[in-house]
Amino acid sequence: MNKKKIIIIAIVAIAILIAGIIIIRIINTNKKSQIIVTVQKSDFEVIVTTTGELKSENFEQIKGPMELRLIGVWNVKITDLVPEGTLVDSGDYVATLDRTEATDKLKTVEGDLEKIQSQYTKTKLDTNLDLRASRDELVNLKYNLEEKKLVLDQSKYEPPATIRQAEIDLERAKRNFEQAVENYQLKRKKAIANMAEVSAGLNQEVLKRDNLLMVLDKFVIKAPKSGMVIYDKEWGGSKRKVGSTISSWDPTVATLPDLTTMVSKTYVNEIDISKIKVGQTVKIGIDAFPGRSYTGKVKEVANIGEQLPNTDAKVFEVLIKVDQTDSILRPAMSTSNLILIGLFKDVLNIPLDAIISNDSMSYVYKIEGLKKVKQIIWVGESNENRIIVLKGLNEGDKLLLNPPEHPEKLKFTGLDIYDGIKKDRELIKKKQAEQQKLNSNKKHVKKQQQVQIQVNK
Repeated sequence: MNKKKIIIIAIVAIAILIAGIIIIRIINTNKKSQIIVTVQKSDFEVIVTTTGELKSENFEQIKGPMELRLIGVWNVKITDLVPEGTLVDSGDYVATLDRTEATDKLKTVEGDLEKIQSQYTKTKLDTNLDLRASRDELVNLKYNLEEKKLVLDQSKYEPPATIRQAEIDLERAKRNFEQAVENYQLKRKKAIANMAEVSAGLNQEVLKRDNLLMVLDKFVIKAPKSGMVIYDKEWGGSKRKVGSTISSWDPTVATLPDLTTMVSKTYVNEIDISKIKVGQTVKIGIDAFPGRSYTGKVKEVANIGEQLPNTDAKVFEVLIKVDQTDSILRPAMSTSNLILIGLFKDVLNIPLDAIISNDSMSYVYKIEGLKKVKQIIWVGESNENRIIVLKGLNEGDKLLLNPPEHPEKLKFTGLDIYDGIKKDRELIKKKQAEQQKLNSNKKHVKKQQQVQIQVNK
């Protein structure tokens, strides 16, 4: 009997031990799953984070021929291009453009030029022959006029009828000569006009050929000064390469950046752009060199938004000037930019994950001794990780980062804060309504004044 009791007691003890172990594990598991954070008081930075790309603030463009439109060529392909990053001196080779279209136009123009040169020569010969015949006719008519004069002079002793006939012949010869002179002048003017027309056509074709030859010489592109070749970007954002097309409106092939002054070109979404101002401090990181950091200032903020390819959101371009000069910085390097838009000294702040928010209020799970409550709080500015607490918490308060078991059973505390928030919101709405009414009245008065001015006129 005693043996059976001992066995039973032993079994009960083992069962109690196992149950205790299970309970302890459950408690430990619950403790591990409940992450506790502390309310801190510290300086708080409000930051907008963006990614960007380095580019030179000042650069020299390496362009193809600016006169492409002059020869009727609108787009040209790049057939050869030095590797990006190549260091060149002034006059060094950079790229070659496809000559096919321009060469075909040159052949056509040269053919037209040969035709018009032949026409020019033919017109010139015909004009010379025609005018020579007219001049010979004038000489003959002049001789005939002189003969008629001699006949008249010699007939003064002849009968009157003979004299009269000689006078008539002289008048006729004189009239023929004068008409021939007028005809010659008209022919000469016509010949001059014909030659001017043919000459203009010839000069035009010569100019076309000369322009084509001049532009074709520029199809081999050379560096305007020394520097590092960086490919230019096309409209879609991709870089130019062999096979890319340059247009007569944008003939830039590459750039020679000034590496002593760099900027980070970035884009800020339309939600945050109102917070970005020129002159704000920026912390800049280079993705290629994680251990290095730089400072900068917002240099320029675009006034008009744009939509980047393959995205639906509207963004605004922002240029950030890098304060430091570093030989390792190169155009097209990716940057991470932390734009400091606000700095609050010695304020309470907590992790964003600790807050539960709805349309009317925000609260946290606060530990008060052995119990937990839903503490209503009033929050201010936030950054990517933390948020400022204006009311409802004190430094050192303990909060749960994740909801406890059965959170619906926990009581709310800090209802006075909630009432204050409601009153403030109502006051703000009231002020906004009053301002809108005031603006409406001002517009109405201004409109009446304008109407009165028109009536007075």
